[in-house]
Amino acid sequence: MNIAIASDHGGFELKGQLIEYYAKKGIILQDLGTHSTESCDYPLIARKMTNAVLNKEADLGILICGTGIGISIAANRVKGIRAALLYNAEVACLAKQHNNANIVVFGGRTQKFEDVVSYLDAFLNAEFEGGRHLRRIGELDE
Repeated sequence: MNIAIASDHGGFELKGQLIEYYAKKGIILQDLGTHSTESCDYPLIARKMTNAVLNKEADLGILICGTGIGISIAANRVKGIRAALLYNAEVACLAKQHNNANIVVFGGRTQKFEDVVSYLDAFLNAEFEGGRHLRRIGELDE
């Protein structure tokens, strides 16, 4: 699975921690930026990620801003994107099982690294259930 990761300045530190952690597990996260803690605009970061996902340059995107809220709003404005702000393991599983989220979102200033790893792992280990959920996902883009 090809996974891309991007953040604004509020998620820069968490992004770096995730890249390092998953690299040690043999999983390379493609870094789409930002590359410093200098203030930047999360809508531009979200646009870069949504383009990568829609153009199939990434199978899954991980977005991070200070709270995860702004960047998830920006991503979800794009047709074909299903960005889910993950805040516990159950929600992480359901985001995959029911919504087949193609971008997962975290808050760099509001979530602990260890928690984010457990939520991301729960998401990655879950499987989309299809069925009635597939119909509903189709309705999102109508």
